[in-house]
Amino acid sequence: MQYRTMPAGGDRLSALGFGTMRLPLKEKKIDEERATRLIRDAIDAGINYIDTAVPYHNGESESFLGRALADGYRERVFLATKLPPWSVYSRGDMDRLLAAQLAKLRTDYIDYYLIHSLTRQSWERMRDLGVIEFLEDAKAKGLIRHIGFSFHDGTEAFREVVDAHSWDFCQIQYNILDEYHQAGTAGLEYAADRGLGIIIMEPLRGGNLARDVPDEVHAIEAGATVRRTPAEWALRWVWNRPEVTVVLSGMNDEAQVRENIRTAEDALAGSLTEEELGMMAQVRDVYRARMLVNCTGCGYCMPCPFGVDIPGCFAHYNNYGLFGKNPAFHYYIGQMVGIMEKESYAGLCRRCGRCLEACPQHLPIPDLLQDVSRTFEGPLFALLRRALKHLKVLYPHWTHLKNRRYTSRKTKEA
Repeated sequence: MQYRTMPAGGDRLSALGFGTMRLPLKEKKIDEERATRLIRDAIDAGINYIDTAVPYHNGESESFLGRALADGYRERVFLATKLPPWSVYSRGDMDRLLAAQLAKLRTDYIDYYLIHSLTRQSWERMRDLGVIEFLEDAKAKGLIRHIGFSFHDGTEAFREVVDAHSWDFCQIQYNILDEYHQAGTAGLEYAADRGLGIIIMEPLRGGNLARDVPDEVHAIEAGATVRRTPAEWALRWVWNRPEVTVVLSGMNDEAQVRENIRTAEDALAGSLTEEELGMMAQVRDVYRARMLVNCTGCGYCMPCPFGVDIPGCFAHYNNYGLFGKNPAFHYYIGQMVGIMEKESYAGLCRRCGRCLEACPQHLPIPDLLQDVSRTFEGPLFALLRRALKHLKVLYPHWTHLKNRRYTSRKTKEA
């Protein structure tokens, strides 16, 4: 494993960090046995930076991680979690939230503590509520070791937050599509010049740079001297920056863990050649031309009060941009009006505006959902939706009959 030094304090952190926002699931909840094994195997392989937050997995990520890091694993890692501004209305709230997080994580201290998902507006509110005094007090008491923030706003707002305090580190979204988006390269360099360690989130843009890769991208990468997967190229592009301390990956299967650990071993700063950087610029241009919505699937806009699966709708819309309407439409029908799930298609949106306040990308979500609806929800959609509603009525009876037959067959075989 490659390690990079945190400027404040000199911690040697694994270049690859484990993000716990997208852990493997079982019946829509964290698959605790598998997720624990993934995390412990990653630690055994050299990963020593683990990142979580209050809202991940509907509030279960921190408690799960407290259990997963038992048996001596907590002592082997640097643990990061975040103060959620949307739950803070007073200084007392900050103290209570931190106490609850320590209890959930089953630890006496948090190594890297961030104010979560700052924008200029949320920073000003938190600043006025005394968050800096709270953080410094918690640090003096030994409850947290390093103070930082994660960020989702423009470059100018980022500079303002950086200059507002002597932070130890920051966490920003950065990948081949976000050189000029949010903090961007300018913010990355600005923070590094001021001595902040830099943690990178969304290096694969919510996985979009690794899965269902366009043929044009495959063709470009096939011309490289060294053969690498799309995920490896995208991660190496981020690690190529000397300012980067840790790159977080929301790994949720064994193959991802193995590949990312292997990639991290020699993805050194400045290791990409000019030819390889030029190739990645071509890859970037292909994606930029095809992506219709700048959504990373973080889920902060959820739950929608009217039942819309907002990230899901945008994922299908982006797939439409990448691969055409036919496959995207089939997936949209299956998931947005599926037999087993509640309806969650874009047309359910009532433009209440709640998602606008929550979106860290500041997307015009209601307008974009209207675009999704216009693209997918024509006469054929209405027809299939009615048919699926009838199937939903019959499905429980069909499942019950199928289970009875299965049980009867197994009894006879015994």
